[in-house]
Amino acid sequence: MALRLSMTVLSSFSVVSPNHCFRFRTFATTNPVTMSLSENPSTSSTSKIIDSHLHVWASPQEASKFPYSPGQEPNLPGHVDFLLQCMEEAGVDGALIVQPINHKFDHSYVTSVLKKYPTKFFGCCLANPADDGSGLKQFEHLVLKDGYRAVRFNPYLWPSGEKMTNEIGKAIFKRAGELNVPVGFMCMKGLDLHISEIEQLCTEFPSTVVLLDHLAFCKPPLNDAESLVFSKLLNLSRFPQVYVKFSALFRVSRTKFPYLDLSPHLSEVVSSFGANHVIWGSDFPFVVPECGYKGAKEAVHLIANQIPLPSSDLEWIMGKTAAQLFHSQLSSAKQDFL
Repeated sequence: MALRLSMTVLSSFSVVSPNHCFRFRTFATTNPVTMSLSENPSTSSTSKIIDSHLHVWASPQEASKFPYSPGQEPNLPGHVDFLLQCMEEAGVDGALIVQPINHKFDHSYVTSVLKKYPTKFFGCCLANPADDGSGLKQFEHLVLKDGYRAVRFNPYLWPSGEKMTNEIGKAIFKRAGELNVPVGFMCMKGLDLHISEIEQLCTEFPSTVVLLDHLAFCKPPLNDAESLVFSKLLNLSRFPQVYVKFSALFRVSRTKFPYLDLSPHLSEVVSSFGANHVIWGSDFPFVVPECGYKGAKEAVHLIANQIPLPSSDLEWIMGKTAAQLFHSQLSSAKQDFL
């Protein structure tokens, strides 16, 4: 798709602090690196900004009520009050909370947050691939009773020697399609290790929506092997149900904020999948010590300005895709199963 748009940009930006917002000043120059987000009309929008990937966990004071999984005590603050403060500073309207490994399969903390802020947050539960099949019942309960709108497949939680295409993996993936609940894949050790499983599941169950977390962990390629893996990611666009999270940019970039080496990645992903199949995510709270929560949001604009990306496409990436995806999924599930 065409990605041409002329726009006014700025020549400098100033950092307030690494853990807080970045402020930008506008100048009439042709420097493609930075631009004013508040003053440039091409970025103004009435669409809500939705963060499609972040985590929350109990504070130390809440841990007696919401215990951490053994050995998974967090070393960063990630409680919901801190998140709300960051979202307000950054002008982010809503978010998909992904169940953190810190609480593993105990979803009670995230569930309490969803119930307290039902108009602010969606929930993405963590698939439990236990051999006894109990994870399927837990998944159904979390979706139908607690209102979760997505589920995450972490391949490294599958029993040793098992793949996500085993009996329990297929059962949950198939059920997710029936419930209109997207399945997210975390390919932290490399897309190449898991792409055959993803392709098999997409082929067998075409009605199940797929989310690829963090650009499927594809960094800007440095050699032919890495270029091939990225081309495999782009080739997944042949499955209409696949969406890509342009998220956790600090994890996939080879540079510091504002992660401008990801501009070609974003251009190619949008060209292959369409902007309405790409969604932004911060990976809070891990992003906070990297560039600040607001910096995570601003980086996407700065990257998009280098392509340049039409403002209409940016609206899809920054919230319209997520709003359409998760709102519609919930309404469909309610009609079918309540």
